[in-house]
Amino acid sequence: MHADYHIHTAFSDDSREPMENQIVKALELGLEEICFTDHVDYGIKKDWSEGNIQYRGGDGISSDSTDAEPMANVDYPRYFEALKEMKEKYSGKIVIKKGLEFGIQTGTVERYEKLYRMYADELDFVLFSMHQVDNQELWNQEYQKGKSQKEYNEGYYREIYETMQQYHNYSVLAHLDLINRYDKAGIYPFEKVEEMIAEILKLAIADGKGIEINTSSWHYGLTDTQPSRKILKLYKDLGGKILTIGSDAHMTKYLADHIKDAKEILKNEIGIDSVCTFEHMVPTFHKI
Repeated sequence: MHADYHIHTAFSDDSREPMENQIVKALELGLEEICFTDHVDYGIKKDWSEGNIQYRGGDGISSDSTDAEPMANVDYPRYFEALKEMKEKYSGKIVIKKGLEFGIQTGTVERYEKLYRMYADELDFVLFSMHQVDNQELWNQEYQKGKSQKEYNEGYYREIYETMQQYHNYSVLAHLDLINRYDKAGIYPFEKVEEMIAEILKLAIADGKGIEINTSSWHYGLTDTQPSRKILKLYKDLGGKILTIGSDAHMTKYLADHIKDAKEILKNEIGIDSVCTFEHMVPTFHKI
């Protein structure tokens, strides 16, 4: 199964790629199945239905939409309507699944519960991501500022675990060690957070959830997979079996990027012999 299970479009605030462009490129690349997973980040972004959307550009936050990114979540009605249209248009050519990426935190669980209930019949797949802690984003160093490397790494994994204890309507944990991508002090030693990560993985396995290998690690220039090989091996050793592969592509340039490399690593280095696709939140296993 040649599938990409982490793809963004212009429905995400940080992408301008039309959905159909990603589909056309997927067909060119010989993908059999794709899942769109556009962004929802309650706490730092609003739903379009709330109005008064702010925009983020080079000059900071403003109400001016000119050449700036809206600080808004997916426009859900338009998103699911577009997915329906694309599924019908490309039926028989490629399988298109409907997903979302939840940038969840302990303080936003109730909003995600409500959102999931509203669209449960539509969704095939949900990524559980941690993009911010205490409404402070990782990518711009807002969360890391004023903390030691130990404090922000441990705080990040603690927030994931505590949120997982409260929220269960997801499919896999996305880019579990995302903090590594934005750690200006270098990669924090795995051994120092191994016990915390083990507890996260045990909880995911007990809840019947999986993890993702996110191939954007290659174009971000990371020296390891994301999550790292050590995390992947720990997940397998703890009994984990549900795993998806996603490029995290925000433009066609990165669609399906290094998915074949990820499969080789999983099979030959980690000893994982299958990956999953999802339908209505239920995994199907495919041999690598």
